[in-house]
Amino acid sequence: MPVHLAINNGTPVRTRPWPVWPQPARGALGALERVLHSGRWAISGPYRGAESAERRFARTFAAYNGVAHCVPAASGTASLMLALEACGVGVGDEVIAPGLSWVASASTIVGVNAVPVLVDIDPATLCLDPAAVEAAITPATRAIVVVHLYSAVADLDALRAVADRHGLPLIEDCAQAHGAEHRGRKVGSVGDIGTFSMQHSKVLTSGEGGAAITDSAALARRMEHLRADGRCYPAAAPAPGHMELVETGELMGSNRCLSEFQAAVLVEQLRELDEQNALRRRNALLLNELLAEQGLRPQDSSPGTTSRTYYVYAAALPDDALTDVPIAAVTGALTAELGFPISPAYAPLHTNRLYAPASRRRFALGDEHEKRIDPGRFHLPVCERLTRRLITFHHAALLGDESDVRDIATAVAKVLRHRGELRA
Repeated sequence: MPVHLAINNGTPVRTRPWPVWPQPARGALGALERVLHSGRWAISGPYRGAESAERRFARTFAAYNGVAHCVPAASGTASLMLALEACGVGVGDEVIAPGLSWVASASTIVGVNAVPVLVDIDPATLCLDPAAVEAAITPATRAIVVVHLYSAVADLDALRAVADRHGLPLIEDCAQAHGAEHRGRKVGSVGDIGTFSMQHSKVLTSGEGGAAITDSAALARRMEHLRADGRCYPAAAPAPGHMELVETGELMGSNRCLSEFQAAVLVEQLRELDEQNALRRRNALLLNELLAEQGLRPQDSSPGTTSRTYYVYAAALPDDALTDVPIAAVTGALTAELGFPISPAYAPLHTNRLYAPASRRRFALGDEHEKRIDPGRFHLPVCERLTRRLITFHHAALLGDESDVRDIATAVAKVLRHRGELRA
């Protein structure tokens, strides 16, 4: 039998290079040089008579998202932990989170000594199912964390209503959704707090970094203290050479601060975010059409979505195709055709080997607590079923032109056409 698939030494669909990510903004190099010679590389360094890059980014990012406050942090994980603790979440409290997400969605909850309650997802959006959230609420529930996963905006109308009905804070994890909008409002501004990651792969990046946004002055002040060892900015700038952070004694914190280099880069990267998002969105819409013609189902977004951000493109295989082939074999074949990583979806958190609280003694707070944080106690049939059929890839592949999009569709068609080679 002739070999057709590249994974079996056939000719690949594509050998040209793909767009590389990250792509530095036009002003990034100059911004880094200014920090390098500023005499201040961190907010914990002495004030030099000029606004810090961190404060400039916080002000700019808050305005971009239409909120009053932004607290930058060292990572998306740090931002989510700040949000949880600012909302009063602590030992033994239950926090509802989606069963399909990056591991940090659960590990951050465990990290504040709380209990993740993993619930199932909406099969169209892959985001938190509001009905499953409502069914999971108990007297121990202290917060709801919703993740805008891959390229979807979760059903914020329903989730905000559930949170309000039960008097619970709603935290939006927007690590994968910088610039997305729900009914004309930026994601992160609908919940009580919105958290973001600026890690290397994100659509807004400084290598590592994060931020939390809110309209609440009280929550913002708590998060400022939590991220800077219990210190916060003063009402007025100090004299040059003095520390700008004030020791208030209000709340003990930890060091989870963003560096001046990262903040300076983010100010410049933010200038180009909307243009890049528009390009990804345009290419994704074409790919949606091409893949739908082949029977695939691209990830949907909630009815309230007014603008999508494509961090990861996701689509489900046709119901009648490759049902007897492991999804890793399918994505491996597509990767060989394209020379670009095509991956399965995240493993559901209750089966994800990265989420293993029992592997760290710091979470051994007693037999009962260990039982409550055991991910094996959850049954999430929608997560399990869908992740066996999903293919995903990073947004860098959507930063090219129409020919790149058509190469992806051609590779999918080729693998479907020669599926027998994968079974063999």
